[in-house]
Amino acid sequence: MRSQKEKIVEAKLFERVSKYPVCKKLLEAILSDEELHEMQDYANNVSIKRLGFNDHGPVHMRQVTKNAIKMLEILHEAGIKTSLEQEDMGSFEDSMCALILAGMCHDIGMMIGRQGHEEMSVMLSLPLIERILKSVFKDDLKKRVIIKSLATEAIIGHMTTRKIHSFEAGILLVADGCDMTKGRARIPLAIHSATPRIGDIHIYSANAIERVSIRRGTNKPLRVEVEMSSEVGYFQIEEVLLAKINSSPAKIFIEVYAGVKGQEKKCYL
Repeated sequence: MRSQKEKIVEAKLFERVSKYPVCKKLLEAILSDEELHEMQDYANNVSIKRLGFNDHGPVHMRQVTKNAIKMLEILHEAGIKTSLEQEDMGSFEDSMCALILAGMCHDIGMMIGRQGHEEMSVMLSLPLIERILKSVFKDDLKKRVIIKSLATEAIIGHMTTRKIHSFEAGILLVADGCDMTKGRARIPLAIHSATPRIGDIHIYSANAIERVSIRRGTNKPLRVEVEMSSEVGYFQIEEVLLAKINSSPAKIFIEVYAGVKGQEKKCYL
């Protein structure tokens, strides 16, 4: 059963892909896959209840996917080609399909634990990805192979622990870093114990993030702007978001502004 938050983000996802028929068909197949949803739910249970981290479940994975699609569209409108387009190996829509798959699967490895969860996400998601791609691209083996490979790179590279090379994987890396508003920390804070635990700084810093906006930039094609309620939010900016951007092949196209509400924002990139 989907939560209200999941349904809201899903509606926004469908709105974003409405002009891309293949992506819409792929998204429908993903969101109707009950096994994937159960995996996302259990990953969130492990993340929040067992490990004390913030949301890594169905809402987060949908939000990251939405972020990635929005970033890809903004950069596309600025005339920037994806890796598949540059290499004549696929279309813009193929790149978006890979990002949708990666975004919806990138954290399911949290079902097993935090350490190496990106590798676990790949292992657990590959059968799902292959099944979904076969339903959408039944007679196009080449396209299935390329999209699967690109999605796999994006999943395994979303923690900056492994060097990535494609523009698409770089977008997912940044899209993941941008999902850091206080909503992700709501449940962990509600069940938080008095005993300090690993991951607490992520919870408290995320709780200080009021808003993250993704839009066309002024000096660069893409702008990420973060507004926070207190300076503890700078941890999320400097240790999480910037670390991901600095490892992304898309870094040269991104500008970042962040600051406490009511104060002048700092320009990081």
